[in-house]
Formats: sequence, C-alpha cells, structure tokens
Amino acid sequence: MDKITLVLMVITVALVLMAGTQAVQLAGLKEKITLGGTTSTGTIDTTGWTENEKMNYEMHGVIPARAGGGTGSSSSGMVGGC
Repeated sequence: MDKITLVLMVITVALVLMAGTQAVQLAGLKEKITLGGTTSTGTIDTTGWTENEKMNYEMHGVIPARAGGGTGSSSSGMVGGC
C-alpha cells in the first residue's frame, strides 16, 4: 500500500472518531438540559440568567455551565464558545 493511501485512511479514521466523540458529548449535553433546564413547552428555561448569558445563547448557542445543573466547571476543558 502506498503512503498516500495509508495517510488518508489514518486521517479518515481520526475524523470519524472525533465526530463520534462529539456526537456522544452533544447527546449528553442535550440530556442534561432536558432534565434540568427546560420549561413545560420544551424551551430552555432562562430565568436567573444574566442579560449577557441570554445574548450569548441567542446569538451563539452558548449555554452557561450552570444551566446543566453542574458545578459550574466544564469537564471538556473548552474555553469560550466559538
């Protein structure tokens, strides 16, 4: 097998693994929000959020760590939302 084919296979496997990992993380985040932060209509309950947090959610989709019922620290190590 030549080197280009091998490199493309390794890159493809890495991308598939990263996509799978992100899918699992998103499913966990959706579950946390569904269990602890939605209203009866199915929307996210934003009572108690600051205006800045609401704007970040509406404009960028960034959900505050405390909205998931966690301790406020992110387990993913991600800083920011973009």
